[in-house]
Amino acid sequence: MSQQAKTAVVTGASRGIGKAIAMRLAQAGMNVAACARSENLITEYAHSRIMPVKADVSDPTQVNELVNRVVERFGRIDVVVNNAGITRDNLLMRMSDEDWEQVLQVNLTGTFYVCRAVIRQMLKQRSGRIVNIASVVGVAGNPGQVNYSAAKAGIIGLTKSLAKEVASRQILVNAVAPGYIDTDMTRVMNEQQKQSIVNLIPLGRIGRVDDVAELVYFLASDANQYITGQVFHVDGGLVI
Repeated sequence: MSQQAKTAVVTGASRGIGKAIAMRLAQAGMNVAACARSENLITEYAHSRIMPVKADVSDPTQVNELVNRVVERFGRIDVVVNNAGITRDNLLMRMSDEDWEQVLQVNLTGTFYVCRAVIRQMLKQRSGRIVNIASVVGVAGNPGQVNYSAAKAGIIGLTKSLAKEVASRQILVNAVAPGYIDTDMTRVMNEQQKQSIVNLIPLGRIGRVDDVAELVYFLASDANQYITGQVFHVDGGLVI
């Protein structure tokens, strides 16, 4: 199937990595349902191949409605990129129940809801690509982010298990683990903080959103025929 005939769903697509992924898939000719809690942010960059959809991935009803809407319009779902996520950073001893639960609900449970909602359609098609956006902190941990690290580590386990469940139907499931990427999350840091991070990265720079988007595109495309259940670091060598 040509990329022009494919349909993709990208969550957390209003800005940053999610926006870059949605635009890269659309550039390749895919129809893209760009999902976020704020539809207005997506509308700003939507074009003929990008359909903005308002949905909160932490709500299973909204997730099911999202999937139904995409299937009704395009007839199929070929690619899903689970990128939606939030942070509520604090040391464990100071972390509230709410901050723990919200991060797990959006990052990990939201990924579960989306995978569960789309997998029946992909099984019917006997094809599909799922790319879950994890993080290097889900592998290496990070002080002040026990909730976020736990959620991203959970996404890695989800990815590997689901890959084994659906491989016989030619559905490939992989995870991408970005390191420090130039997004709104990192732009709040001052120059001294940024430089201290750069000093830890062998390639000597903070990553760009396109560094992540290009890898996601490859994993989601027909060029990927034999890779599943893997976790790919996009971190400039930060975690080796």
